[in-house]
Amino acid sequence: MLKGILAISGYPGLFKMVSNSKNAIIVESLIDKKRMPAYASSKISALEDIAIFTDEGDVPLTDVFVSIKEKENGEKAISHKASGNDLKAYMGAILPNYDEDRVYVSDMKKIFQWYNLLQENGLLEDAKAKEENTEE
Repeated sequence: MLKGILAISGYPGLFKMVSNSKNAIIVESLIDKKRMPAYASSKISALEDIAIFTDEGDVPLTDVFVSIKEKENGEKAISHKASGNDLKAYMGAILPNYDEDRVYVSDMKKIFQWYNLLQENGLLEDAKAKEENTEE
C-alpha cells in the first residue's frame, strides 16, 4: 500500500523515493515536492515497515490507515494539532485495542499527520486500487 513512502528522522512530513545514487537515495517531499538526497546516516523508515502496538500484538500502519479511511469515508482525519485527549479518543475509535502504555500521543500525532498528507496527495486511493489489482 505504501511502497516507496518514507519517513526521515529530523525532516517534517513524508517522502517518496525517486531513485538511488551511489551513496544516497533521492527523495521527494510530499509537502513541497522538493527533491533532496537522503544519506545512509539518516534514520529512514519505510511506512510499510511501521506497526502499531496493540494488546494482542502489532498492527501494520497500512491497516490503521484503512480503518481511518473507512471511518472518515476517504476524507481527512482529525488534525494532528488536536488535544491529547481528543487524539486518544480518536485512536480508540479506529483501533480499540491499541496499547495505551506504548503508543504515545506523539506517535498518534505522526499517524494522523501522515494519513492526512497521504490523503491530500491522493496516495491512499492509488494504494487501494493497486491492492485490488494485485488480488485479481
